[in-house]
Amino acid sequence: MSLTERPSLPGPSWWDTLPLVAGPADGPVVVGGSPTPSALIGAYRAGVFPWPLPPLDENLLAAGSQLAQVLRRRRRAPELPWWCPDPRAVIPAGAVRASRSLRRRVRSCGWTTTIDARFAEVVTRCRRTGTDVWITDELRAGYARLHALGWAHSVEVWDGDELAGGVFGVLVGGVFVGESMFHDHADASKIALLDLDARFTAAGGRLHDVQLATDHLRTLGAIEIPRADYLAVLRAVRDDDVRLVTDRLPVARLAPATQP
Repeated sequence: MSLTERPSLPGPSWWDTLPLVAGPADGPVVVGGSPTPSALIGAYRAGVFPWPLPPLDENLLAAGSQLAQVLRRRRRAPELPWWCPDPRAVIPAGAVRASRSLRRRVRSCGWTTTIDARFAEVVTRCRRTGTDVWITDELRAGYARLHALGWAHSVEVWDGDELAGGVFGVLVGGVFVGESMFHDHADASKIALLDLDARFTAAGGRLHDVQLATDHLRTLGAIEIPRADYLAVLRAVRDDDVRLVTDRLPVARLAPATQP
């Protein structure tokens, strides 16, 4: 059994001095800087994540959700915004939800999954098309450095030798901060999240941070908690030694035949 390596833990960070609990609920808490490894590691460990500002999406603006409120503040800007929204969308470890139809898919698809086999490709394929590209070249390079340092990880879903879907994010001790997912085959991104949850829970993980709630994420088990509660959990578990099994594993294990 192969495991991800534990990255070296950093010392005190400027990010930890920010009064995040009193920061904007639906706007950036910091603007500026670059997604260098030290900036990204310090930010994620403090509960902050980078999110560049693509053009406004009118469909999302009409949703009337917290996400829509955030989007109303979004403007394309030359400086990088860093966010710590309130409330925070999370999924407790072991609580990713699989519908009955998804469980049937898991049992019958014959797919397999890996960890960190194609990190760069997963990140590239998570990029949005057209003008709505939040994973900029600069951010993509930053995540590549985090991966090399043992902080960022990907889940790959395989249909034979074909990459069918995946998810990537940053592992901060007992919190996995999910950044994006993609699918080329139906349900592959959902299965990636389900697989990550199984590996993460088995490793002693506590919480998936999915940042902002959407209807899609709610169907997968996302709930919203106060920012202060999220930050308290993160501080308590961010130094935990959580390492994911990287071996290729069958998807069918995620939905035993004993389940309805």
